[in-house]
Amino acid sequence: MTQPNIILINCDDLGYGDLGVYGSKINKTPAIDRMAAEGMRFTDFYMASPVCSPSRGAMMTGCYPPRISFGDFEGNWVLMPGQAVGLNPDETTIAGALKDVGYTTKIIGKWHCGDQREFLPTNHGFDSYFGLPYSNDMGRQIDDPHTTDPERIERLRARPPLPLIRDEEVVQEQPDLRALTERYAEEAVRFIRDNKAGPFFLYFAHMYVHLPLYAPDRFVNASDNGDYGACVGGVDWVTEVLMDELKRQDLDENTLVIFTSDNGSRMQDQGGSNGALRGIKGTTWEGGQRVPCIVRWPGRIPAGEVRSDIASSIDFLPTITGIAGANIPRDTIIDGKDISSLLFTADDVTPPRDEFFYYMGNRLEAVRKGKWKLHVSRELRPDQRTGVVTQEVLDANANTIPGLFDLESDIGETTNVYDNHPDVVAELSALAAACREDIGDEATGVVGKNIRPAGRVDNPDTLTHYDPEHPYIYAEYDKAERG
Repeated sequence: MTQPNIILINCDDLGYGDLGVYGSKINKTPAIDRMAAEGMRFTDFYMASPVCSPSRGAMMTGCYPPRISFGDFEGNWVLMPGQAVGLNPDETTIAGALKDVGYTTKIIGKWHCGDQREFLPTNHGFDSYFGLPYSNDMGRQIDDPHTTDPERIERLRARPPLPLIRDEEVVQEQPDLRALTERYAEEAVRFIRDNKAGPFFLYFAHMYVHLPLYAPDRFVNASDNGDYGACVGGVDWVTEVLMDELKRQDLDENTLVIFTSDNGSRMQDQGGSNGALRGIKGTTWEGGQRVPCIVRWPGRIPAGEVRSDIASSIDFLPTITGIAGANIPRDTIIDGKDISSLLFTADDVTPPRDEFFYYMGNRLEAVRKGKWKLHVSRELRPDQRTGVVTQEVLDANANTIPGLFDLESDIGETTNVYDNHPDVVAELSALAAACREDIGDEATGVVGKNIRPAGRVDNPDTLTHYDPEHPYIYAEYDKAERG
């Protein structure tokens, strides 16, 4: 079989209920809905973390974040500009494995696995890169709605200008975020045309729908859901552009396209939706980690199929490398499973994955096996505005830890049946104990036996430094939104 081209589209903070095909009645997503009709849609698909840096590092390497020391970053949930840590260059990534068997590889968009030169995509198997090294709210902004503390506001305003990178060079600071997705789309079309002889791997990592929400007027004017719906519209437009270009270049039937999101939606009151799922980004409720996933390959993947089997982004590495004839080092432990048996048939097959572990940072907070999900711990997080752990949070934690939920009949995790199924609790507790021994659990103080170090450099520095004489198009972004 000829090696297929592969396009991996990863959105930022797009929720389970944000697409028409996943139940949205307010966002317009005809191109993505059509992609699902022409391919396979997963209902029980998980990212390996409910926040972006661990999620992205895990997806690239096929490992739960603690396995690669990517659970947290010197106390931060995600990597910050100028940090000394990042994805270890010794790790095998999807791009690196594909490059070894003749693929041309490119990433467009958000990386967020380290901004020091040693950690940039070009040192992780990508031939070229165009995009933002981290989240679009990490540039200079005017205000923060979550605090009135003048020192904190000043620290946020002191952040370095947002860098737009080509390969390893900053080519613009504080770019116009309303125009950036269109620039990304143009870059993708050029890459496809330049590499139509194939095989190629394109990782398109959207800025949308992370805060702050900037979209072109066309999408704002067409939206029934404010700026959020406009940004979802931008995601749908890029999907249409890519699908159209594949057809124009006669590549459609030899290209595997995957569409997903790095974690669940932030807040429902900001326009996003996790549908019937409980929880948001940053939590190990289903709404934090269960996300849309659509896979399309005309003639190979049955059209219109819906899969309820458990699958995860950490399964992409073994699945994609298996399809492409690439290799994964035999002496390296990965957690992903080859799920190609699910992709290429409409029949019931033995699921490659029957269990999944939910980590927030380095804390093991839940485990799923089959239809059962057991919550074993939960960090008590203070209110962002007051810094206080509210009584509501304390009460919710007391009622759900430990907690057992039947996800088949209770997708919203509303009814704790812990006391009714001691045998299930014992089975899932044993799985959790084995996971702790393997890759650790900060909640119980267990250090994993099979973890690998993250990358680290001496004397780190930010990629940019504010210069009042520099001709920024936006010296500071004007929306007080941080995600």
